[in-house]
Amino acid sequence: MARKKAAADFETSLAELQTLVERLESGELSLEDSLGAFEQGIRLTRDCQGALAQAEQKVQILLERDGELEEAPFDADQQA
Repeated sequence: MARKKAAADFETSLAELQTLVERLESGELSLEDSLGAFEQGIRLTRDCQGALAQAEQKVQILLERDGELEEAPFDADQQA
């Protein structure tokens, strides 16, 4: 259940970040609103980066074999 919540939190943060970027790119926000949106975007970016770092750590743990880390490149074509 925690995995689904973390994934949902990441997806929500990413969607909010995309919305903020669109609002900032529109040029219709005041300077004050733009700065507030930028600050919120930085927080969301950090949240997303943290979630991705945790996911990477989990992948490395799953790839660990006999006490040694067995790194393998991700190939999306092979996964399909």
